Amino acid sequence: MRTDLLQRAADLARRGEAFATAVVVRREPASSAQVGNTALVTETGEISGWLGGSCIQPTVVREALAAIRDALPRLIAIAPDDTAAPRMGVSVFPMTCHSGGTVEIYIEPVLPAPRLLVFGVSPAAQALARLGKAMGYAVDIADPEADATMFPQADRIVADFRAEELLRRPPSQRDRLFAVVATLGRRDEAAIRDALAAEPAYLGVVSSPRRFMEMRGMLIEGGVPPHALDRIANPAGIDIGAKTPEEVALSILAQIVRIRRAAVNSTFDSQLPTAMRPGADEPEDRELEIGSSGEERDPVCGMEVMPAAAAPQARYGGRTYYFCCGGCRERFLAAPDRYAVSSVR
Repeated sequence: MRTDLLQRAADLARRGEAFATAVVVRREPASSAQVGNTALVTETGEISGWLGGSCIQPTVVREALAAIRDALPRLIAIAPDDTAAPRMGVSVFPMTCHSGGTVEIYIEPVLPAPRLLVFGVSPAAQALARLGKAMGYAVDIADPEADATMFPQADRIVADFRAEELLRRPPSQRDRLFAVVATLGRRDEAAIRDALAAEPAYLGVVSSPRRFMEMRGMLIEGGVPPHALDRIANPAGIDIGAKTPEEVALSILAQIVRIRRAAVNSTFDSQLPTAMRPGADEPEDRELEIGSSGEERDPVCGMEVMPAAAAPQARYGGRTYYFCCGGCRERFLAAPDRYAVSSVR
């Protein structure tokens, strides 16, 4: 990659802006592109670098923006219609340059760390900051009483949170924002208002259901639309019987992870052929697909997995395959014939 593009990528990363790299990985004459040509595409659609003729740029920009939105890489081929042979994992688009030729481009999104916005200085808020930072989140704390001694892991501490700071950011950044109100009786309603205005992908409120209903009533009286409050998770987190602040933080972050992964998996599955999507053409008798022990064997690594435990899965050849992790599932989808044959017992 050219030095100026490396500097451009570093600047975007430092500012927390998403972008995508696009690299030519294959070409056929008479395309002017060369293997290794690289470009950067920002989430506003600005392109820097060179990938060949300008006629291919609209396609690259469109697909790069989709990659940023979906948080998934993709391989595209731009070729004359009469040479565009479909291949698994490759999206083919028509070549409009007069020179013709074929060029294949690998597009990979580079996304900033997801942000965890925590309101409050309660023990649960402090535990969320610690655990969130350990999980790779950028942590913002919003509370007039917060300081660095309470939140040494925080990336930013603000006394008066202004939602407008986040509202000025592109929507794709708000899609990676997750907010938790853990004020526990101190400025609860004001914190919920600020959190709602930030339009996070997730908003959880740490409180009892009874207390939340009181807050909900006061917020509606103050003009907050009921449908906006319906988006709030309360009690925040997955029910794991949490008691300590650390356990509460764990349950909330588990809920956030589930939401994030579900969004990515849904997008990934929607790009698969219908026959390979999870749940497609499910047979009526599931016992035909599950062993007597209730377990299935991962066709990639051979590990025994429990379908009932919501293991990653995919449909291929009229059968559902289960995997120990998302990595094995992706390897299977890249070459299903290889693993499907070897998985027959």
